[in-house]
Amino acid sequence: MDYSLSEQQEMLKKSARDFLSSESPKSLVRQMATDEKGFPPQLYRKMADLGWLGLNFPEKYGGTGASFLDLAVLLEEIGRACLPGPFFTSTVLAGMTILKLGSDSQRHELLPQIASGQTVITLATTEPESGYNPDKLKTKASTEGTNYLITGTKIMAPYAHVANFLICTAKTTTGITLFLVDSNTPGIKLTPLKTIASDKQFEVVFNKVKVPKKNILGKEGKGQAQLQQVLLKAAVAKCAEMVGGAQQVLEMTVDYVKERKQFGVPVGSFQAVQHHCANMLTDIDTSRFLTYQAAWKISEGLPFAKDASMAKAWVSDAYKRVTKLGHQCIGGVSLIEDHDMPLFSKRAKAAELTLGDSDYHRELVAQGLSL
Repeated sequence: MDYSLSEQQEMLKKSARDFLSSESPKSLVRQMATDEKGFPPQLYRKMADLGWLGLNFPEKYGGTGASFLDLAVLLEEIGRACLPGPFFTSTVLAGMTILKLGSDSQRHELLPQIASGQTVITLATTEPESGYNPDKLKTKASTEGTNYLITGTKIMAPYAHVANFLICTAKTTTGITLFLVDSNTPGIKLTPLKTIASDKQFEVVFNKVKVPKKNILGKEGKGQAQLQQVLLKAAVAKCAEMVGGAQQVLEMTVDYVKERKQFGVPVGSFQAVQHHCANMLTDIDTSRFLTYQAAWKISEGLPFAKDASMAKAWVSDAYKRVTKLGHQCIGGVSLIEDHDMPLFSKRAKAAELTLGDSDYHRELVAQGLSL
């Protein structure tokens, strides 16, 4: 594949960087970490006006019909800016799930609302004890007339407090099924979770929550297999976000070591510091190549599962290594909360665990090789 960006992608990259630099400075990111909502609604509306919230949706569903590779370009800039808000969970996670598994009526109803910013949808699929193992899923859905009653507990549901709908996994008599749950339905209880990245994660308790059968996403009993492909795409999208964050860390570090002096010379002239910066660049370039190869295969409709897991396994570790070396090069000042570095190192740890860590994805690669 050709790793160079097209003219349109270069324009998207530049416009996104300019917009985020002015509209989402790091001071705003730190402010939103303690804000109850976690993001400024006016910024989210501006992103909708730019077409970002429906970038990857077909035009007939209110989107712009861009490719997954275009989405990766945008996400790299979003990761660079540490953008707060439900963009990833609503547009990427939920949007791709509905686009892949939803009925035509569900797509026509929900995707334009996501693209316009009127509706936020999140995923509630992870449980306290199950992790990503479907065999340990405990949430159950029992039939009651034309409805299902869902009972169980989910954790790490991002921005559930502002979501209009929750996409929930539950066991039915035929297997694991995906349900689209209206967040205003009686029986739902949200509890905020304190996280390292202050990224507005919630515990969601379902207590006999009534969901109409027409709100099933995809085929009943086939939810896990159907969701797996969507989550692998989302993992590649998360990798693009991490690449952008790592690139910004490198640039911050290089700028600092060029100016900071010890013994009358810039610390960037010390060979050990140069080695650190070179290792950071190696990790970032490898991360970008793996991520964009997987994104290109998704865009071209080619098999991508192994590439997605290879990318997530590598980038999860690489982003952490880059932030650690950045802290080492910059020194103690980079540990102060008013410095930008903690924004990235905290997000590196959170992103590592999101959608499966490196061990989880290495296992998927190994299983693929054994087939």
